[in-house]
Amino acid sequence: MITLRLNAGDVGRIRFALSPIWEAVTSVRALSNNTARSVHGPWLQKVRPTIEGPDLTLLRALIPPVGYIPDFITPAPPRRSTSLESGLAAIAGTPPDLVVRELQKLYDENPDPLVPALIADPQRALSEITAAISSYFRRAIEPDWRRMRSLLQEDLAYRLDELASGGIERLFRNLHPSVRFHGGLIEIDRPFCCHGEPQTGQGVLLVPCVFTWPAALPVTGAPHVPTITYPPRGLGRLWEDRQDTTDSPLADLVGRTRAAIVSHLDLPMSTTHLAHQLGVSAPTLSVHLSILRNAGLVDSRRDGRAVLYHRTSLGTQLLTASTPLANTA
Repeated sequence: MITLRLNAGDVGRIRFALSPIWEAVTSVRALSNNTARSVHGPWLQKVRPTIEGPDLTLLRALIPPVGYIPDFITPAPPRRSTSLESGLAAIAGTPPDLVVRELQKLYDENPDPLVPALIADPQRALSEITAAISSYFRRAIEPDWRRMRSLLQEDLAYRLDELASGGIERLFRNLHPSVRFHGGLIEIDRPFCCHGEPQTGQGVLLVPCVFTWPAALPVTGAPHVPTITYPPRGLGRLWEDRQDTTDSPLADLVGRTRAAIVSHLDLPMSTTHLAHQLGVSAPTLSVHLSILRNAGLVDSRRDGRAVLYHRTSLGTQLLTASTPLANTA
């Protein structure tokens, strides 16, 4: 059991973020621990034929299938949404003594033969690790990153609504089955204890992470910001094939282009992202979205500077309606 004790200042500093670095790191573990029948099966089948390389060999030495992962390779994002480049810069700025300490802990638990050379030259280690993460991300994560990011943003919006409407207790009530909050304590049901005591006054960072499924993974040791990653809601939709709407009742009702828009919005998307997916111009897409929103099939919400569109429950019902029902109507 891992326990985080929160003071009043920590409760006021609970925040959320999403991180491409976390996705890259946890996906390496997913390669070892998931099968074709798991929730990430479609992704595994796609990447495994071409994923092997020196970058993955190094990352597998740092990210074993179970147990400790050096905390410095999963830095806390300073903002709600950060780029791969800013995460790599945070890793590159890790103090050498911290690199040595955490790599030695890793080697004590999982003595991979690649690790001693990294310990011997921490600055070179940081250069090699950041290069490996960057190369691996481009090959394994980036082709699906927009779709993954949409799912993560959707989860963030839901969690923030939970926090605003029901406070911290409601937030943690359904965050993850292994995470509980009571009496100023966050308890994480894990089969090991944290390494080092978390520093108070830093708050808690909550990071939805696609590839952490099915577990919730904590970072608790000082000097790192206490962090809990958890699988986002709706993860089962992430790798689903989109429904062909060409000859669907919805296409008969609203037209093929608008039916395709409704089909693509199983996860929230910006106009730019959706226009790229559909191969239409942004002004044309905006006209279609306005009509669909007025009809109650899609809705929108602001996320920072972006406006994200998503399918409504009515849109889902019409999309999945059977032909006999549609003809009867």
